[in-house]
Amino acid sequence: MPTATSPTVHYFGENHARLVRTIRYASLAFVIMATAASASTWELPNIIIIYSDDLGYGDLSSYNSKAAYKTPRLDRMAAEGIRFTDAHSPSTICSPSRYGLYSGQLVCRTGRRTTAFEGPGGPSYIKPGELTIADMLKERGYRTGVFGKWHVGLTWYDQAGKRLGGGFKNALLIDYEKSTPLEDGPNTRGFDESFITPNCPTTDPLYIYIENGMVATPASQRHKRNTLPNPGGKWRWDNDEGWMAPDYRFMDADLLFYDKTLEYITAHRKNFPEKPFFVVFSTQISHAPVLPAPEFNGQSGGGPRGDFIHELDVLTGRLLDAIDKLGIDDNTLVLFNSDNGPETMHTVWMRQDHDHDAAGGYRGMKRDGWEGGHRVPFIARWPGRIPQGQVSNQVTSTTDIFATLASVVGYKLPDEAAVDSFDMLPAMLGIQDDKNPIRPHLLTQSFRGEFQLRKGNWKYLNHMGSGGNNYSRDNLVKYALPETAPDATGQLFNLAKDSGETTNLFFTHSEKRREMQALLKKLTPRKNGRSASKNRQPIRIDSSSAKD
Repeated sequence: MPTATSPTVHYFGENHARLVRTIRYASLAFVIMATAASASTWELPNIIIIYSDDLGYGDLSSYNSKAAYKTPRLDRMAAEGIRFTDAHSPSTICSPSRYGLYSGQLVCRTGRRTTAFEGPGGPSYIKPGELTIADMLKERGYRTGVFGKWHVGLTWYDQAGKRLGGGFKNALLIDYEKSTPLEDGPNTRGFDESFITPNCPTTDPLYIYIENGMVATPASQRHKRNTLPNPGGKWRWDNDEGWMAPDYRFMDADLLFYDKTLEYITAHRKNFPEKPFFVVFSTQISHAPVLPAPEFNGQSGGGPRGDFIHELDVLTGRLLDAIDKLGIDDNTLVLFNSDNGPETMHTVWMRQDHDHDAAGGYRGMKRDGWEGGHRVPFIARWPGRIPQGQVSNQVTSTTDIFATLASVVGYKLPDEAAVDSFDMLPAMLGIQDDKNPIRPHLLTQSFRGEFQLRKGNWKYLNHMGSGGNNYSRDNLVKYALPETAPDATGQLFNLAKDSGETTNLFFTHSEKRREMQALLKKLTPRKNGRSASKNRQPIRIDSSSAKD
């Protein structure tokens, strides 16, 4: 019988010497070792990222015991791996956060303003030659794919060869022959295969599909929102009437993206069985408008938006079942994350109609610099590698996925790449005590590009107010809180004592405020700014220590 031994984990990073030790997990030994014959080799895992949209901290039942519905497959995924309770999106809106996923960097590093692209908006936030997460994994032998919402900007040209700006009217000016194959689409940013929408799939025109940089059916038909169902009389909100391809699908968008993801994985296993794959399943759930596919209507008990998130839960389960059926479950790392907090009206309506707090008890929502705008679910599952049942309070960001995967595959990141990315693999493997933070600090950006800074339990916002939503509006005024330091120019909170960010300590803790302001200035210069340390080294997992 094999002994209860896990692989030896070597970590050669700054301030991590104390982590170098052998960790033994009795219940994991039989999975980790596989066979004595293969124990001396390290096989690169397949990697799947399920990237949800506008899903708040309180939108999964594993994060919110009072949720108006259940998310059993995502809860099970968390139970079979690790669930982070202090995870954050790099921005409080989608396009900058997606840039953070693909680049490992805050959007301020681009020198451009924070924006959510609409129409033929662009160019891409990802500059030519900038290392992406897909580039990095391709260098390690992966085939790469992305399916669903892209939304980091694309370049389109008119008939005269002039680059088009955003806006719905400009959609009719696109010369598709001059514009495609797209010069800054996924296939020029590290992805071998892609099937994407340029913007939010059911909110922001262009409503077209782009497959491997090409557009089979241009936008030529005017979309009318009254052609779509409107469950509950309001949930069709934020569906813009721009231009669409005649074959465009609104009601089952995520079923289409799921099918494309599964087709890619299945074809990869058939045609490239010797190579690992990396795929991003980029959903539009739970972005407005709320349009669950017909088979999910009325299934959650939590109204239309509950049904929408139920659909996401079911699709996650289907994907996990599929990789199990393909025989690759044990060697597939699956990550689940969201691009920012819950949409404003969704948060209001779910509280009113279903006593459901999509922000999970935190102040703020999408666009806001308060916690509800950027604290999001983050789950990782990798059977036999990530111990089951872990709940971590390590502070982490979506940008950290880049350095974490680099560590998984043994890739040393150059200093100029992924400058806001920290390696969370020690936490995932269970070899990092939560009392020893991996991140010394965390930067986020709100809707207007303003910064929020975490250091331990302290949080500093370099702005007054939400940084996003207007809480004097009719729908939000009920959530407005009195300003306890009206003459301040920023906000300082101790989240350990005030997780609701109610009492501004800007004046009463001036020494801490000056410390945070100085750190913020250090981390955010326009030129050569960074928050991650230099000379990052990947973990090396050596399975040769497994014993018979």
